Amino acid sequence: MPKEIKSVREVSGLKGKKVILRSDLNVPIKNERVENDFRIRKSLETIKFLQEAGARVILIAHIHLPESRSLKPVFDVLKKNLNLVMSPEVLGPETDWLAGEMKDGDILLLENLRLDEREEKNDINFANSLSELGDIYVNDAFSVSHRKHASIVGLPTLLPSYSGLLFEEEIRRVSRVLDPPRPFLFILGGAKFDTKIPLIIKYLDKADFVYAAGALANDFFKLQGYEIGISMTSGMDFNLENYIKRENLYLPKDVTVRNDKGIFVKRPNEVLSTDHVLDIGTESIAELKNLISKSEFILWNGPLGDYEKGFRDGTIDLARAIIESPAQSVVGGGDTFAVISKLGLEKDFDFISTAGGALLFYLYDGTLPGIEALIPSQSS
Repeated sequence: MPKEIKSVREVSGLKGKKVILRSDLNVPIKNERVENDFRIRKSLETIKFLQEAGARVILIAHIHLPESRSLKPVFDVLKKNLNLVMSPEVLGPETDWLAGEMKDGDILLLENLRLDEREEKNDINFANSLSELGDIYVNDAFSVSHRKHASIVGLPTLLPSYSGLLFEEEIRRVSRVLDPPRPFLFILGGAKFDTKIPLIIKYLDKADFVYAAGALANDFFKLQGYEIGISMTSGMDFNLENYIKRENLYLPKDVTVRNDKGIFVKRPNEVLSTDHVLDIGTESIAELKNLISKSEFILWNGPLGDYEKGFRDGTIDLARAIIESPAQSVVGGGDTFAVISKLGLEKDFDFISTAGGALLFYLYDGTLPGIEALIPSQSS
């Protein structure tokens, strides 16, 4: 972590201080129930640290609006581990009253930040109103720190600001990718073409092996002149012809497709116009296992197949192969840790990042807006 950033561990006299704690509680919600509480559980360490120090914790977070407008389902999960109250609003008289009634060790959760459109606009007046609730600010939301939002980059300009415990751990673990043990294997799956294909290109100069799978591989197959059927592609020009022949670039040797006649495993040059590529095949898994056996460090982001449609064999086999390897590993991405969680394999990995998009941006730029925002605030 940049040495200019101070940790909340360094703050003396937390007792009685009102701490605005930005956490990432953005979890999948269905029928007003949390489906995966991974991010909530990872956020608890900093919350409890502040509570035990006697701070008055004002917890702020967002939930993705199509999932749920309210943090109430998250509050229901937090209540199983913490004694806290929730405001029915972000800012307003109810929040002011609840904040004014807080005692040492109390926790107040504000409603979904994104209900106020000023959050995503990084509105300085919104940030200023939030800052008036606290004495100091702590960012524990590494996974949201690629966003230039008021709660991420606005608040640090207004209050003494610090990193939280999870934030520190994320940077410490993920920054190893910038100078990893060798050989280094980078596995990218999923379908975020605009962020992941530039990463593939960049890490061809940094990693010993780069394996592109999921929908990402379709752009390479198309460039090679193979039929991709009704499979997803980026529709963008990344000048991949400059990289397709790189010796450290690996693509699936076989793929699992579905068409009107059933499900089949084929080589890429055997795919038909009616096929939908939905996973890798057995030969590809064998090659991945071989690359894993040669590697000292593995970074994995994104499922290898369309997990939501039931095509999960490749991803499951990869997860187990990484676990069985003595290599150090970092795993990230919302879809990736959802898969791992459903398999009950969380504790078997060296480190699972809570970050999805933030991880990708950090890997590309080596920093994030939320990291940079904490640096100048120390001297202000």
